[in-house]
Amino acid sequence: MNVGTLKVAGATLRYETRGTGPVLLLIPGGAGDAGLFEGMAGLLADAGHTVVSYDQRGLSRSPLDGPLGDQRVAEWREDALAVLDAVSPDAPAYVFGSSSGAIVALALLAARPDRVRRLVGHEPPLVELLADPAPYRDHFAEVRELHRTQGLGPAMARFSETPDGRKPEREHGELPASIRPMASRMAANMPVFLEHVLCPFSSSAPDLEGLRAAAGKLVLGVGRESAGQEALVGPSRRIAELTGAELAEFPGGHVGCVEHPAEFAKVLVTAIRR
Repeated sequence: MNVGTLKVAGATLRYETRGTGPVLLLIPGGAGDAGLFEGMAGLLADAGHTVVSYDQRGLSRSPLDGPLGDQRVAEWREDALAVLDAVSPDAPAYVFGSSSGAIVALALLAARPDRVRRLVGHEPPLVELLADPAPYRDHFAEVRELHRTQGLGPAMARFSETPDGRKPEREHGELPASIRPMASRMAANMPVFLEHVLCPFSSSAPDLEGLRAAAGKLVLGVGRESAGQEALVGPSRRIAELTGAELAEFPGGHVGCVEHPAEFAKVLVTAIRR
């Protein structure tokens, strides 16, 4: 693995590359960073790709130049474009985005389809696309307020529930070995995510016209075990319906790339090469 840094407006991004072949850019979401994909990055490289990922601005090892404030999808989109221009200046690339990283990926495709060969957006939590977004919008705002008033523990407890207080029916064991080195960085990133990313990103509006024009390059992913979690699977289904893009099922849940890296990598390779 090779590590590089890239100066962008307002930040310095740390990125990782491995393998050879057409570039596949992996955009992490939530409080994760490039380490989110450690379990499957080598497998994707073995499948014939130059695999690239990076830490988003203000998270982990990509420091901001100035004070931290609410983050903007457009700014993170430009970061992704800058990474692409650095690692694949002469050819479009494959792109995968997870969760809030999928929101960034969709914005990239809509704005610069010429830089994308094919893109998979896995469960972007764009709740404004849902038939009734208010419960989810209010839920995320409540999580942010809990973080401000009661701290990280109560905020994360509420974040793990549905808006009506139910726990998703999934068992979570210990962290997979591949991402344990990222655990301390995720813990440090979580306050940034809850305060400055969760609400502005989930309430943003995707460029549906741009996505419709590029629908032939777009796949929306949903986790096989995400059933019933409308904020996660509903937006993918709605975007597919509105744009005519393909919808694909992936193993695991919202972080299936961590839970089942080998199976997830196989489905991802199939989706981008179809």
